[in-house]
Amino acid sequence: MTSNDPSTLLVVDDDSLILQVMKLCLPAPDYHVITADSASKGLQLFAEHKPDAVLLDIQLPDQSGLAALHEFRELDRRVPVIMMTGHGTAETAIGAMSGGAFEYVTKPFEPDDILPVIDSALETSRMARKPAVLPSETQGDADDSSTDRVLGDCQAMVEVFRSIGRVAARDVAVLILGETGTGKEVVARAIYQHSNRRDQLFHAINCAAIPENLLESELFGHEKGAFTGADQRHVGKFEVCNGGTLFLDEIGDMSPMMQTKLLRVLQEKEFERVGGTKTIKSDVRIIAATNRDVEAAILDNSFRSDLYYRLNEYTISLPPLRERGEDIKIMAEYFFARFAKTLGKEYVSIAPETMASLKLHSWPGNVRELQGVIKQTLLKASGPVIVPAFLPKTFSPLSDDGLTKPANVGTWQENLRNWASTLLEDGSHNIAADIHDAVDREILPEILRATQGNVSAASSRLGMSRPTLRSRLKQLGLGSGAEKNG
Repeated sequence: MTSNDPSTLLVVDDDSLILQVMKLCLPAPDYHVITADSASKGLQLFAEHKPDAVLLDIQLPDQSGLAALHEFRELDRRVPVIMMTGHGTAETAIGAMSGGAFEYVTKPFEPDDILPVIDSALETSRMARKPAVLPSETQGDADDSSTDRVLGDCQAMVEVFRSIGRVAARDVAVLILGETGTGKEVVARAIYQHSNRRDQLFHAINCAAIPENLLESELFGHEKGAFTGADQRHVGKFEVCNGGTLFLDEIGDMSPMMQTKLLRVLQEKEFERVGGTKTIKSDVRIIAATNRDVEAAILDNSFRSDLYYRLNEYTISLPPLRERGEDIKIMAEYFFARFAKTLGKEYVSIAPETMASLKLHSWPGNVRELQGVIKQTLLKASGPVIVPAFLPKTFSPLSDDGLTKPANVGTWQENLRNWASTLLEDGSHNIAADIHDAVDREILPEILRATQGNVSAASSRLGMSRPTLRSRLKQLGLGSGAEKNG
């Protein structure tokens, strides 16, 4: 879970054993489980507690789970509802998926099988319901942890805010571009929450985190027997999310075959489940995001140009943190106040020397890295003023003239481990690529300087081909035009 607040799960089942097991499997402080043994009690608790997700049995003593599902969705369509069913009623549960259920599980089940489904539903709920607040909006205090704020007043971010305002209410596909950690998910949520579909479902899929064969099933569903291990029908997110918004993160990592299948759905607004013949209509708004240079990927034939044009009916480009000037100060002060509150730490101000160190850092992990650094700093801090000694050891201290001294850091292996730990704690599912990008941003310019910009010489020293080096430079935004062919 990415929030410090417990996630509330409502479990509705007349089997007391199920209710007890779910409480044991989802303990405090990360979870808050409330239970009901009837549909009427469940609906009452839903209205009182506004849970993040619901686990709902199909067979209830006073009302069918399918009828209850309809009433839950009338109260709030953004809350994911997971259906539970016995073996004999699996087809009924699958039918409920078309009516808006998030997923279904068959009884009896093992905790290891259902917990990932519950966590996925809770994360989906967080993304749909936690406000992504723009600077022009005034709800909540500056350190309110119940919102995610899109911060900054540099010219590039002002244009981002304008773009969100222009496109949110228009039912077009949006492509969000930016390096890892720049806040693409928060922008996607801001678009959704200001759109005409904000009362419908919002689902997010990380295309880089799911193997190709599973990604196809996740998006389009599959029929029983479609492939080895497909022991029952599965309904995909395009079907579940009909009428809502689907956020496809890391779209640049999608395989060519999956790109072809996605393009067809976007063009025709219909698809078949894997192994099926029935045509299913789907009205879904697509918001896609990638940290890749899509135009370079088109040139090397790893990304379809027609899919790119279909996805970028409107494009929003997020600047890297190192190019945002005084935004680092704005964001650091905000996150220190916010995380101090959630971590129970005292905080008053940031010492000027500390702020100078933060501004001088290259921030390869962008806003996500800044958040991780601030959490580490607060945990280490022993007073209300954040002094340089509290910063992680990878930060260089400042000399009296304001310049950085040689970094007093550990080995490069230790630094990499620290960076990997930060990404892991942040919930990243693309750690290898994130670190690879960060390393290349440091070493590629250095090798080019050492070879006087000679691409042939640089590629030889790096052990890669010239086209690969050129593509990588463009992908990372490092091409300056000064490279020589050699």
